[in-house]
Amino acid sequence: MSYSPNKLLSRFLNLIPIGFASTISATSSSSSDSSIHNRTTVHKTKLCIIGSGPAAHTAAIYAARADLNPILFEGWMANDVAPGGQLTTTTDVDNFPGFPDGVIGADLMDRCRTQSQRFGTNVITETVSKVEFSKRPFRVFTDSRIVEAESVIVATGAVAKRLRFDGSDGFWNRGISACAVCDGAAPIFRNKPLVVIGGGDSAMEEANFLTKYGSKVYIIHRRDNFRASKIMQAKVMSNPKIEVLWNSAVVEAYGDDKNERVVGGVKVKNVMTGDVSDLKVSGLFFAIGHEPATKFLDGQLELDSDGYIVTKPGTTKTSVEGVFAAGDVQDKKYRQAITAAGTGCMAALDAEHYLQENGLKQGKSC
Repeated sequence: MSYSPNKLLSRFLNLIPIGFASTISATSSSSSDSSIHNRTTVHKTKLCIIGSGPAAHTAAIYAARADLNPILFEGWMANDVAPGGQLTTTTDVDNFPGFPDGVIGADLMDRCRTQSQRFGTNVITETVSKVEFSKRPFRVFTDSRIVEAESVIVATGAVAKRLRFDGSDGFWNRGISACAVCDGAAPIFRNKPLVVIGGGDSAMEEANFLTKYGSKVYIIHRRDNFRASKIMQAKVMSNPKIEVLWNSAVVEAYGDDKNERVVGGVKVKNVMTGDVSDLKVSGLFFAIGHEPATKFLDGQLELDSDGYIVTKPGTTKTSVEGVFAAGDVQDKKYRQAITAAGTGCMAALDAEHYLQENGLKQGKSC
């Protein structure tokens, strides 16, 4: 099922902040009006949440119900993704509890957003450009406002890395995916030949996982050896349903003979010889890693070697007291909507406990 362009447009228009359109008009008609460019709104709050996916909105729901009156920055096409996070790029979500018939990803996030607002969360459709965690209250900046917060939850997620080639965008969610666990069991992939692109542990894990559904799985890797751990390589090489195409890269994805809207095969180029061959498959999965959205933090929180926020085991506490992290921005193992929601709950409870311990829970946000 596809998400109609008209519905997406309607959704984006509804997300535009109040006054945004009039600000554009005023700026266009009077670009010399410095009051528009220099106007900065300052808010004060007990809790500021940065993010718009399941982790952020679960945190907001719990925090709002605890009378923390949170402010949530959902961003505006932050990391080239619409407010709502990675789920807005998917169609049917079949593994989120409570939806026996599945739910469209964007619809699920609309419901989460509505629930956050129902309990009093102030949702602002602006992208955070920088933060200041060196002194209290913490300060969170967008282009037009500053939030001074006693505590902060970072739930900005991580974006799956994708390769670009002919058809890679046109067949996205129509046979091309970046999450085998999320999408591999879909009917369009069952008992069909599939492709995984990558050479690390994630690629090995996803290829093995897909053998439960696909008739055959090809791993396409542009080198002549994997960087994955030896144990993961051994599992792949011993699986009779997996075939490795070494020194190869996909240069095109094309439609199925019976349905041009879904993937029917790929063109594979041998990077050593330049020869291009045709491979009939019904699905392609990128497994080349994720990029956590942490650049705006500018080194103010401890990150691991891959750029993910480091949290204290069993909690959402970061290296800065009073700042918490939830969702995929601190989870490079599971990366599921339901696990993100779970850590969002944890972050809200950790933040509430921190505010209580430090006598900061009283007072209103403004």
